Amino acid sequence: MTERLTAEARRTALADLPGWSEVAGRDAIARTFVFADFNEAFGFMARVALVAEKSDHHPEWRNVYKTVEVVLATHDAGGVTRRDLALARAMNAIADGRSR
Repeated sequence: MTERLTAEARRTALADLPGWSEVAGRDAIARTFVFADFNEAFGFMARVALVAEKSDHHPEWRNVYKTVEVVLATHDAGGVTRRDLALARAMNAIADGRSR
């Protein structure tokens, strides 16, 4: 099992993850991605799904039209782990590769 990050380690890591923030009342991180349209949002989700499946680490997410809301936490660790940070970095890289 992956070890849960301390609150300080999580805050330090978030400083290097643009757009991500802590979730109030929960040991998790979140970000809202906004794209040009539904097609772009869905394409982002499809690309992230491939990364998530390969790493066997899946996001909590919600899509409405051009917006994708994401929450990351490692459930069996009870909070944020390095796996969440890696997936957040991958999501940022995928989103940065798309026009908005």
